[in-house]
Formats: sequence, C-alpha cells, structure tokens
Amino acid sequence: MRVLLDECVDSRLARELTGHDVTTVPEAGWAGTRNGELLALAEKQFDAFLSVDRNLSFQQPLPKFKIAVVVVRAPTNRLRDLLPCVPDILAALSAAKHGEVTWVGN
Repeated sequence: MRVLLDECVDSRLARELTGHDVTTVPEAGWAGTRNGELLALAEKQFDAFLSVDRNLSFQQPLPKFKIAVVVVRAPTNRLRDLLPCVPDILAALSAAKHGEVTWVGN
C-alpha cells in the first residue's frame, strides 16, 4: 500500500510501517499544504493518509476523497508515543477504506 505520512507525524515512523511504501508530505514536496488540498493531491498517488490530526475528520468531507485516512490517537506525535500504536496502524492500513477515517490508539 502507498501511504502518505502527514508532516505532523514523526517521519521516523515510516521505517516501522513494514510492507508499505511510505512517503512523508515533505518528501512529496507538499510541505505546508492545507488538508483539503493535500488530500486532493494525495488521492492521486496514495492509497492511505496517516495523521495524528484528530480534527481532520471534522474539518474535511472525507467521503469526497478517494483515499483512506488513518488517524492515530497518541499522547504526542513523538516517536516514543507512536511506536506502541504500530501494530494497530498496520492492521488499520490493511482494512482501511477510501473515503473513511480509521482511528487507532487511545
């Protein structure tokens, strides 16, 4: 699966998402792009968007986009807080559906 990692997520998480082709927003050249425009760009090249932005599903009409969204609930966006969520993130990526948000973590 081709996964776009939001710039608010520690980029080192990418190496933990084994079995997936992970690109960060800055690597894609989209740093600073707002969520609506970012999702529109991402849906053309990626299968899933991974973020820690809990407001994303309330701010964007996700069913309009042809990309799955996974939002991680962790105490912070630091790697040490994201690592315990990796098994759930991997499971969520496998089951994620376009136009829907999947929540993982506490």
